[in-house]
Amino acid sequence: MSTKHALAAAEFIANRPQEQWHDETLWLVRSKRDKQSKSLPEWEQLRDLAAAIKNYSNSHLDTLLVEFEKNALANGAIVHWAKDADEHNRIVYDILKQHNAKNLIKSKSMLTEECEMQPFLAEKGIDVVESDLGERILQLMHLKPSHIVLPAIHVKRQQVGEMMEEKLGTEKGNFDPTYLTHAMRKHLRQQFLHADVAMTGANFAVASTGEIVVCTNEGNADMGTSFPKVHIATFGMEKIVPNREALGVFTRLLARSGTGQPITSYTSHYRRPPEGCEFHIIIVDNGRSDILAQPDHIKTLNCIRCGECMNTCPVYRRSGGYSYTYFIPGPIGINLGMLRDAQKYADNVSACSLCLSCSNVCPAKVDLGEQIYKWRQTLDSMGKANPQKKLMSEGMKYLMERPKLFNTALKFAPIVNHLPRFMVYNAANAWGKGRELPLFAKESFNELWKKNKIK
Repeated sequence: MSTKHALAAAEFIANRPQEQWHDETLWLVRSKRDKQSKSLPEWEQLRDLAAAIKNYSNSHLDTLLVEFEKNALANGAIVHWAKDADEHNRIVYDILKQHNAKNLIKSKSMLTEECEMQPFLAEKGIDVVESDLGERILQLMHLKPSHIVLPAIHVKRQQVGEMMEEKLGTEKGNFDPTYLTHAMRKHLRQQFLHADVAMTGANFAVASTGEIVVCTNEGNADMGTSFPKVHIATFGMEKIVPNREALGVFTRLLARSGTGQPITSYTSHYRRPPEGCEFHIIIVDNGRSDILAQPDHIKTLNCIRCGECMNTCPVYRRSGGYSYTYFIPGPIGINLGMLRDAQKYADNVSACSLCLSCSNVCPAKVDLGEQIYKWRQTLDSMGKANPQKKLMSEGMKYLMERPKLFNTALKFAPIVNHLPRFMVYNAANAWGKGRELPLFAKESFNELWKKNKIK
């Protein structure tokens, strides 16, 4: 019985050139991260600090968020609290309606994806324009992001060029990235100029100052907030950090982990609204407080959304973001999906080799692989365990609990090396799909040990 992920992954893998390109591209980003991390002698100390700050922040949300609200109000911002996605979307719409706004220019925000804000606003007649280059490409192609930092990483420039020929009237057959980027900039310029309201997410919110911090490489958040009189910033409550000293730890880690840069091109602090303008801040729960009650999974709230766990994950790299059923893919998406609805997203738990590379590279030391392992232990009680795997596990248990049977099986195992290929490589041999089986040794380790051990 194949999971939804396995079926979708098989479709992605069927296109071998795309699979190889996707794998190599993301591994290049991972390699850039490694180079950056090795350039800082204090890299591991920064990771320890980040984890400690997050652990502190998430255990003091009640005081830090209230401190943030107090300081934000003193700065002249208007602060809203949203308990769930529906309330978040209603707050955004009420602000838009209050200003008779029909056009919203938006920078990249996974929280608005989580809240499914765009479809909600579209039904209300609001035109939401994504200003991030990758997000705008996907919006015009009617596709969802496949990566939280590199949303259009799965789309090749030829596909982008063909879409822009149709949507924006660019030169036919011109797939030059520089040309396409300039064409998109020209297109987005009009969207910036005529937007009624701007919206951004927030990478961090600083309790001691009441400001939000947005990190981009394109400057689209800055452009978007420069023209409209109203700016809406929205963030999940786990984005809070105590002060600017703590913020400095995360800004040193974020870009180095996510894209292999020392820092993002733009690190913008939004604190006070300009004269005659409004600055609305929405603090969103949407299930985050429930995670606080789960000690095995509370560290998920440490995530700073750098995307490095995806770049390093051998499963994600070779199966693509769309193979996951939760809107955030990769190791962090597996865990967040299970925390959102374990019954609905249980199939993603199998999309992990338990290599723990994700845990080892996470800048905030989220124990991603270990959490996935814990989720796997619950699948049987949830009625979601794979029957084939259960049967195999029971068979292995039966064999290994009987030493004589086990050693006899080892003795005759090398026979497999001489069987006709069709008897070894068939539907029952999942490992043999796309790879060769190792040869069985003539002597088992047990036999070698008994023969060579020192008397």
